[in-house]
Parts: sequence; structure tokens; C-alpha cells
Amino acid sequence: MISIAWAAGASQPSQWMNMVPLLLVFVVFYFLLICPQHKKAKQHKEYLEKLQRGDQVITSSGLYGTVTGITDSVVTLEIADNVRVKVSKSSVAGSVQTQTGQNP
Repeated sequence: MISIAWAAGASQPSQWMNMVPLLLVFVVFYFLLICPQHKKAKQHKEYLEKLQRGDQVITSSGLYGTVTGITDSVVTLEIADNVRVKVSKSSVAGSVQTQTGQNP
């Protein structure tokens, strides 16, 4: 069956007009999801670059410790007296003061 609007001579919306809602959804997702994630990843990367011995940190798995050694990809943490563990540098979530809200 032919719709009444089509029979009356009304034209169909162009393909560009059909894509406008899709483009608007993408723009909203970009500004609400993608942009903040990039900003957070950049801040985390800068934090890891500034990491140094003596910093108190927490890992993404929940270990609290003091940095005793750093290489390009591994951080050595002292989690108790004479107890040291090596973790991936990327697994360091942040400083203890930032995570718990304490002042340095």
C-alpha cells in the first residue's frame, strides 16, 4: 500500500536527515564517555611517570605499600617490614593520600 503522504507527492527525507540522530548520539557519547576516559588515562600515565621511591601507593588489587624500586614496567613495593612484592607498573592505581582522602 502506498501511504497517503507519498501519494500526495510529499518527498521522503534525504539520507542525510536519517543520519542526523545517529550523529547526535555519537557526539553525546564522545563528550560524556570517551573524552573523560582519555583525560583520566592521560592523568594516570603522567602519575606513573612521576612515581618515585618512597611514595605510598595502592594497587588496583588493593595492596597498600611503599615504592622501593622502579623499572620501566615493574614496581617493587614494601607491604610490610622486609616483605617486598613486584607488581606491574600499570597496576598502581594511585597514591594512598589520593585514594583515602588523607592529606600528605
